[in-house]
Amino acid sequence: MQSSQGPFDLNLAFPQWQGSGRHQNLPRGAAAAAAVCGQYAPQSLVPLSDGNAESAHGVRRWEAVFAQFRSAQEILARSGAKRVLTAGGDCAVDVAVIDYLNGIHPGLRVIWIDAHLDANTPATSPSGNFHGMPVSAILGRAPEPMRPFLGASIDPARFRYFGIRIGDDGDWALQRELDLKVLDSETPLDGPVHIHFDLDVLDPHEFPYVAYPEGGLGIEDAIALLGRIAREADVVGLTVTEFAPSDEEEAREGSKVIARLCEAVINP
Repeated sequence: MQSSQGPFDLNLAFPQWQGSGRHQNLPRGAAAAAAVCGQYAPQSLVPLSDGNAESAHGVRRWEAVFAQFRSAQEILARSGAKRVLTAGGDCAVDVAVIDYLNGIHPGLRVIWIDAHLDANTPATSPSGNFHGMPVSAILGRAPEPMRPFLGASIDPARFRYFGIRIGDDGDWALQRELDLKVLDSETPLDGPVHIHFDLDVLDPHEFPYVAYPEGGLGIEDAIALLGRIAREADVVGLTVTEFAPSDEEEAREGSKVIARLCEAVINP
């Protein structure tokens, strides 16, 4: 574990790629994101599993995904951290983190900043890729073998999307069923908040270093949004995911933006 100072107690470096359908550049991005986030808190690394690539329970590469989820839970439990900064990896890394923070911060709010709804279930996902299922998982629809290891689900009334554009039929169906709302200027932001920030929410003309370049949020608008959340609420978690630079130069350029996002929360 590296020594560092900052408002977060733990930087969880979680380089999971197995949840993604386009994972070739995620390991490079996860390493670069961890290097940035490691400046703000002591870092612990979630080890990658050598589990096989077979599908099970409606999830591709289930064995590795589940093993890494359990490893992350164990690290978080041992850490005793109250505030967690996570560097992914694919979006599904946040299932363990949000579950942990929800257990120690009653009334946790979750703000899911993403171009995609990520609300498929194993039954509705057309791909079986788990990075399209974390929202359903934290709202009580996790794969069956995962459920005994999760605490109380997030109250849908305390969940907000921001930036969503893309979803499958199953995503939109769950959004309608649970009446999942979008963050706006009227949304109260008091109390403990966890921010999930998928970099593919950003406009690819400004930030092209992702596998799914389908967002529309400008970098400056993203920084302003995170600053607003940090000023109005108590940010106890920030997770940055889906950084997929194709080479080291892209990793360096994208890392500058990740640093600005972190700073927007730390020094709003």
